Amino acid sequence: MVSTRQSSDALLDRIGLHPNTLVELYRCMLLSRALDVRAWALSRQGRARFVITSRGHEAAQIGLAFALDRGRDWICPYYRDMALVLGIGMTAREIMLTIFAKATDLCSGGRQLPMHFSHPRWRIISGSSVVSTQILHAVGLALSAKLSGEDVIAVTCFGDGGSSKGDFHEGLNFAAVHRLPVIFFCENNGYAISVPQHKQMAIRDVASRAAGYGMPGVVVDGGDPIAVYQAVREARNRALAGDGPTLIEAKVARFTAHSSDDDDRLYRPREEVEAALANDPIPAFARRLKELGFLDEATDRDLQASVVAEVDEAVAFAEAAPEPEVSDLLTHVFAEEGESS
Repeated sequence: MVSTRQSSDALLDRIGLHPNTLVELYRCMLLSRALDVRAWALSRQGRARFVITSRGHEAAQIGLAFALDRGRDWICPYYRDMALVLGIGMTAREIMLTIFAKATDLCSGGRQLPMHFSHPRWRIISGSSVVSTQILHAVGLALSAKLSGEDVIAVTCFGDGGSSKGDFHEGLNFAAVHRLPVIFFCENNGYAISVPQHKQMAIRDVASRAAGYGMPGVVVDGGDPIAVYQAVREARNRALAGDGPTLIEAKVARFTAHSSDDDDRLYRPREEVEAALANDPIPAFARRLKELGFLDEATDRDLQASVVAEVDEAVAFAEAAPEPEVSDLLTHVFAEEGESS
């Protein structure tokens, strides 16, 4: 029988993460879930107009975030990536400002739908409501990094439905031909809004498409943040070595409807949702940390209380923030007098 100390030491040696970093990773997952649940409640109260959640995707997104050079690597997220942008560096306050569409919202000053994230400090690039366009943005950023010699990569995320768009195929093909430093990260929750995967594609794994473009395709358990971290680190090292892109498919579960305006009871069996909830990655990771001796019950309770307090403060802060001015509605939309073309 292997002792807990031996197994924990072996894990740390393998992944190269300090126990405190693993606890920080866990706290980020907790914070994302707390923000997510609160945003959903705010939408039901009519205080937030539209919400898309990352519930069920947190382990994959936080594992991805922690494997990157945060603040240097380029991030092109999609609308379900709240946990990712939190893991990269955005704050609960900044998330709530965009949910409430306030004037000081860094993502768009209240102009864009919530969950369309951007942040100059963290190199998070604003996406479009049009599915998969962010894939092409990431490829362009990776090309720029290669041409400039900057020692960074680009990462883009999308769902299984996004992999059925032409942008996906064009982006992968161009990146492979030019051996660009980019990671394509598919968060496969089995649904393109309301369409199950088997009605979208005749393959089991999106990652199998990578072979057609001459790049590695990796399938990883998206409920295991350490497995995701390792897969991304390997892909990042490969990209920086000049060996080109990687397609990573994280198998995840979507715990909620597609959005606050959707009713998944119309197309998704309740037994399927209940089975997904029974395998929630957050309590599973907490149990793992406790078994390894990195987390105890008292610390876990403190962490859970701290993220709730942080969300409470962020909501109060965002609600008190100024609303956008009507006179500012068209700023940065149309050219203004005196601006150069």
